[in-house]
Amino acid sequence: MATTALELSRTYTSFSGVDIRAVIDGETVGQLQAISYAVQREKAPIYVMGRVDPLSFSRGKRGIAGTLISLLLDQHILFGTPFSNMNFLADKDEIFSSPADLNDASSTADLTDPAGVTFDAADIGDNFTVRGAFYVDQLPPFDVTIVAANEYGKAATMRIYGVEILNEGSGFSIDDIVIENQMTYVCRTILPWQQLGQWDMSTAGSSMGAP
Repeated sequence: MATTALELSRTYTSFSGVDIRAVIDGETVGQLQAISYAVQREKAPIYVMGRVDPLSFSRGKRGIAGTLISLLLDQHILFGTPFSNMNFLADKDEIFSSPADLNDASSTADLTDPAGVTFDAADIGDNFTVRGAFYVDQLPPFDVTIVAANEYGKAATMRIYGVEILNEGSGFSIDDIVIENQMTYVCRTILPWQQLGQWDMSTAGSSMGAP
């Protein structure tokens, strides 16, 4: 049976950024522009007297960290899905911005007033409230599922588990075409890229088969 050009093109598979989508809490994150990760582990050489070269290497702690880059469209990524559905336990006397009217530029300094709020020892539960995050570092841990599917019908996925955002930064300039919001994170573990399977390209709308 003759080998077709399509079969040859699928011998080796590659994906680009336009083939990839990031899914968090079952929602596609449309504002996410880039995601990266790095795995590092402590390894130290073991030396003894009389030898210039190490006898062995001890293995220590492992850390996984990376960056998330989102684009500013009409609002911060924190106020869109899926992050708008994530809550945290806040102190009732915690200060956060709460302007009365977003259309009023003179109210930029409006904050919740913690004056007179004291710790209530009689009812500890009354000192806290569940509310939406107003900083990305307040978000609870979440998983990121990354799915890639190219035009030849090949697909793959990887996952990042237990993401905790550490910090964020952004800036604006007259020379900027787009506005980026950069965040760094740590996580528990990752699942490296693995094949999902492939579509039967001879039939439109067919389901995926084995890799």
